[in-house]
Amino acid sequence: MQELLPAKQRVFDDIKAKIEKTYRLHGFQHIETPTIDRNEILFAKAGGDTEKQIYRVVKTDEPAEASNESLRFDHTVPLARYVVEHESELNFPFRVFQIGRNFRGERAQRGRFREFYQCDVDIIGRNELPLVYDSQVIYTFYNALKSFVETPIKIRINNRKYLNAILDSLGVSSHAAEIYSIIDHAEKVPAEKTAAALKSLNLSEDNVVKITTLINTHGDYDTIARLGYENAGLAELKQICDELTALGLQDSIEIDLKIVRGLDYYTGTVFEAVLPEHPELGSVGGGGRYDNLASNYTDMKFPGVGASIGLSRLFYVLSENNLLSDGAYHNAQGDSQSGTKDGNQNNIPPLDYSIIPLDASARSAAYAISEIIRKNDKTADIILMDKKLADRLKHAAKISKYGIVLGENEVKAKRCKIKNFATREEAEFDFSRSGKLPS
Repeated sequence: MQELLPAKQRVFDDIKAKIEKTYRLHGFQHIETPTIDRNEILFAKAGGDTEKQIYRVVKTDEPAEASNESLRFDHTVPLARYVVEHESELNFPFRVFQIGRNFRGERAQRGRFREFYQCDVDIIGRNELPLVYDSQVIYTFYNALKSFVETPIKIRINNRKYLNAILDSLGVSSHAAEIYSIIDHAEKVPAEKTAAALKSLNLSEDNVVKITTLINTHGDYDTIARLGYENAGLAELKQICDELTALGLQDSIEIDLKIVRGLDYYTGTVFEAVLPEHPELGSVGGGGRYDNLASNYTDMKFPGVGASIGLSRLFYVLSENNLLSDGAYHNAQGDSQSGTKDGNQNNIPPLDYSIIPLDASARSAAYAISEIIRKNDKTADIILMDKKLADRLKHAAKISKYGIVLGENEVKAKRCKIKNFATREEAEFDFSRSGKLPS
């Protein structure tokens, strides 16, 4: 377990506050879920090594086998249960963040804790969630890390659909879970051990060579496309990279086929962040797309995408490697929202702005305006739902004070109207000069 003396605790708290501020400025709302949940919820989606690390909760007057509750091992599985139980009271896409302690019985080692803080950010859809939201979560995750990490950050991206289709084409999909586990550990062991582990599954020599080639392939989209495996996952990788390039992260992203993530619930995009100048630190956070997380306890579909910063471990490794400069973490800003009631049926403080791009060509302008808004310490959400404008405006009015609609004319003129949903008044905004926002 991690304990800190007051001086380091202040730094830890400052970093946590910076992450929370970034999440709020990107339009995410805070919730907390219980640290104890039912076994049928947690074990249904743990899988792999994680399932072996779950702490069961047992009362002193009952036998261990009578336990039907455990400590949560992450925020995402309890979030799925939360969304199902409160579905009628939430606005979708539901943009949410959680910061709190989780528990795993990992092997004791330096920098790995059995009780640890995770800082999660997720977007959950009802029935559908457009792929573009994956890039929104990655962008928010990157900016949260950038708020306190001073060295360059690289986001390594992969797609499980892409890997699933390749394994299927090789005729080894029945071993997918074991192969993913081998790939997930490949960076931590010698190449010979990885090859031996694949051979132990009775794979052909040809398939072992093909899979080890995949494991060692990384670069831009063209590098991956040259491998010759055309499938839906590859198309998704291209779209994610294109969106992140539009957001200005082209120099901070890389497709890396080693990235699979250890949890079984990921179904599409997966990603991890590393510090290229300090490869010995390994991953400093990650996440991915999960389309079926709530399938064990509802027939409804709640696809989602999320990211997590393992703050306890990250703080430890940054501190141990003298990467926490004294001046970098002072004056962390707190919550930019007051938390007062505003008439919203869920008693959730409204966001400041919702931006609605009418087509893909207006997204770049929407991204630029959102950054102007955030630099003014206001919260901004870009509504990317594939719905009629009237439905998007209705959604925006539920969650925001102001709305901005961007079409071809607004983009050309670099001027738009900001609508106050409460008063129905409209104000002109010239975003070519970062004009003054309504107070």
